[in-house]
Amino acid sequence: MSDAPYTPTDRRPLKSREQGVWKRCAAGLAKAGVSANSISVWGMLAGVAAGVVFSQTATAEAGGVGWRALWLAGAALVQVRLLCNMLDGMVALARGTASPVGELYNEIPDRVSDVATLVGLGYAAGSSPTLGWGAAVLAVFIAYLRAVGKGGGVAMAFHGPMAKPHRMFAVTLAALIVAVLPPAWTVPTEAPSTFAVWTWGVPRLALAVIIVGGLVTVERRLVFIASGLKSKASDASTEENRGDA
Repeated sequence: MSDAPYTPTDRRPLKSREQGVWKRCAAGLAKAGVSANSISVWGMLAGVAAGVVFSQTATAEAGGVGWRALWLAGAALVQVRLLCNMLDGMVALARGTASPVGELYNEIPDRVSDVATLVGLGYAAGSSPTLGWGAAVLAVFIAYLRAVGKGGGVAMAFHGPMAKPHRMFAVTLAALIVAVLPPAWTVPTEAPSTFAVWTWGVPRLALAVIIVGGLVTVERRLVFIASGLKSKASDASTEENRGDA
């Protein structure tokens, strides 16, 4: 089956796409015959690797060179994942075609990456598996809402404050903070107090922020999608009444 012309109308708004360096990179990849789908897969692998690397910090010597290197590597892999997420669409646009299964490659690797990265952070040093799984479930649900809205004919709901780029920014920032500051400041070994958030440690706090922000994001997207569906129903009713007039 031949590829269809690619004319996207529902891409996530990213200012970085307009930067010359990424435009040249996308053009070079397209010219080299690299497919958008393969870039999506590489992004997924980076996301999964980030989660694995984060989880390994729990067994490394806190504060050691290897421990700090793991946190830095995790942060870098998260950014590689986001870069692939941006470049896959740019390459498809540069090639002027979209794969018949492009939507699957666009969505499924992202969901795998989200779960792997957030759960991996939950199993990291000074973190909480419960918060990791909670953040992962919420991330998948947020993406699900966007897909539901699109299926209902509503404009794509990319609302934050914890859309994918924001979640990954929070993860990256947390990893960098832990990598450069003393472990006693960022990953307390004692059990955290329920209400004293300063005892939670940076990884736990990052996941908690993602969860709280994710709940706000769910509410905003639900309101937006419901409003769009009601507007479509109202427009359809108006057109039907005009036809009966």
